[in-house]
Amino acid sequence: MSAETKDLVVPSLQAHTGQGLGTGNPADAFVVEPARARTKKTPRRTRTNFEMLAWLFMRLSGVVLVVLVLGHLLINLMLDGGVSKISFAFVAGRWASPFWQIWDLLMLWLAMLHGSNGMRTVINDYAEKDATRLWLKGLLAVATVFTVVLGTLVIFTFDPNI
Repeated sequence: MSAETKDLVVPSLQAHTGQGLGTGNPADAFVVEPARARTKKTPRRTRTNFEMLAWLFMRLSGVVLVVLVLGHLLINLMLDGGVSKISFAFVAGRWASPFWQIWDLLMLWLAMLHGSNGMRTVINDYAEKDATRLWLKGLLAVATVFTVVLGTLVIFTFDPNI
C-alpha cells in the first residue's frame, strides 16, 4: 500500500460513523475499507472463487434464458397461432421431439438455478442469524432439487396416451 493510500485508510468504526478523515470534505465520510488480504491463516473455505463463479453464472444464464424464453414465446405464441392453439395435444406433439424436450429442459434447469442463486444471495444479504440463514438455504435447496427433478421427470416421461 502506498503512503498516500495508507493515510486514507480509516478504522472501521470511524468509517461507519460518517466522521470521515477530518479534512472537512463531506466526501471523506464515504471512505471504503481496503479488502482483507488472504493469508495462510485464512480459512480454506474462504479461499474459493464460489461467489465469483455464482456471479458469472447469473450473467451467462441470464443471457441464455433471454434467448430461450423469447424464442419459446415467439414460436409458441406468434408463429403457432397463439394461446388458443396450446392444448394437451399441442404439448404432446412438441415433446415428441427431442429438440423441444431439451429446449424446455434447458429453460427449466437454467431458470431454477438462476432463481435459486438469486434467492441465495438475498438470504445471505438479509438473514442476520447463522441458524436462520442455514434453514432458509436448506429449504431453498430442497425446493430447487424437488422442482428440477420433478420437472425433468415430467419432460422425459410424458406419455400422451394417458
